[in-house]
Amino acid sequence: MKLNLLEAKASEIVSKVKAQEISAQEVLKFFMDRSKRLNGELNAFVSFNENALKEAEAIDQKISNGEDPGILAGLPVGLKDLLNKTGTKTTAASKILENYESPYDATAVERLEAQGAIILGKTNLDEFAMGSSNENSYFGQVKNPWDVKKVPGGSSGGSAAAVAARMVPVSIGTDTGGSIRQPASFCGVVGIKPTYGSVSRYGVVAFASSLDQVGPMGTYVEDCELVLRAIAGHDPKDATTAEKPVEDYLFKTNSLEGLRVGLPKEYFDESLNKDKKQKIESYISLLKANGVEFIEIDLPNLPYAIPTYYVVASSEASSNLSRYDGVRYGYRSENAHTLQDLYVNSRSESFGEEVKRRIMLGTFALSSGYYDAFYKKARQVRALIQKDFLEAFQKCDLILSPVTRNTAFKMGEKIDDPLEMYKNDIYTISANLAGIPGLAVPADYDEQGMPFGIQIQAPHFEEARIFCLARAIEEVHNKNRRTPYVY
Repeated sequence: MKLNLLEAKASEIVSKVKAQEISAQEVLKFFMDRSKRLNGELNAFVSFNENALKEAEAIDQKISNGEDPGILAGLPVGLKDLLNKTGTKTTAASKILENYESPYDATAVERLEAQGAIILGKTNLDEFAMGSSNENSYFGQVKNPWDVKKVPGGSSGGSAAAVAARMVPVSIGTDTGGSIRQPASFCGVVGIKPTYGSVSRYGVVAFASSLDQVGPMGTYVEDCELVLRAIAGHDPKDATTAEKPVEDYLFKTNSLEGLRVGLPKEYFDESLNKDKKQKIESYISLLKANGVEFIEIDLPNLPYAIPTYYVVASSEASSNLSRYDGVRYGYRSENAHTLQDLYVNSRSESFGEEVKRRIMLGTFALSSGYYDAFYKKARQVRALIQKDFLEAFQKCDLILSPVTRNTAFKMGEKIDDPLEMYKNDIYTISANLAGIPGLAVPADYDEQGMPFGIQIQAPHFEEARIFCLARAIEEVHNKNRRTPYVY
């Protein structure tokens, strides 16, 4: 049977490549041609890997020689332009790194390629991963493949749009406060933020080091399971990675009988879109019929999650981005006569407005006289939020919620209102603050045909539980699955 590359699961592509029923070069050429054709309209990719065809040829040669090509053999992958890959530019979608060439590979990239994946190109994002709409990129806005007048979400908007438009079967994003899950929901794809410490951050341009996490995005739940299995695991180069064996998620049971799922009352209040709430409740009814027990839970400190997150994240960003000074690497202002001018002008001329806003907010929060009132207090509240989740998981196995209040909004609608833009992350940032895993799985469509997802959260390192419930939701959604107009 001929493989339909527009609909095939990642595992099906790999299986056919290994069986030599289709070559890695043919697969790569199909997706590369499609990506370049659609990119003028969607702007999902910042750059393409010039060595990709040679890498695909090497995979085919390995297979011909009887060697093991890996569990991702011949699978094209979009890589958020926040991860280093030798031979490519890593820009973080910022003018300050516009010409920065990666001198080494991120650990996640090393592991992808060791398992036979081929990096097709670097995907667009909000500058330094700071944003919820992908309107903050130095390389221009990413368009949502379902409606090009609407945003794809952020900051991993390029990665989400690329998968939704089937420019690649899977992609890699990063999630600091919802940057995988929110665009996954807006673009109708699957995206998982793993447990903090399960995937190495080595070689990833830092935004907020205690919150950043690398994770996969795919058309199907199984796609994310396969890719996460390849990139997860302890890394001596990242001291925050846990020394735990990597689970083989694909072979875990899919039985829902006896599963206890928490519904936080704070997530289902009047601020949630009514139509979306009703559609999520219909899933809850279906899951109940399949043996899932739902219980109401309380996360009392959730209302403080957004201010806590923006103090912690901005403070860490202020520290991390201090390395971009116009001296060591990156953009250097030519309009400077003193060292002070060089610092100020280089940063002023090359950082975008949102990045400047967060640096200033973080610098103020860390400054003398304000540290205790802001950063220290935010850390204390973060501990309370973590405690809320630990207590909730004493009562339930998983937590189910919306990903966002609404579906994708129009470009320009919120860009001048930072506080309204920050509210996009209200259901997602708590997982980053608590360090727990969270996944967005497509669920339904609004009256305008725009997709939205359901979020599933689990205790630390219990991604297998998430995948179990996500597969059940996906099975229902597949009966009504639609495709973007770009198909």
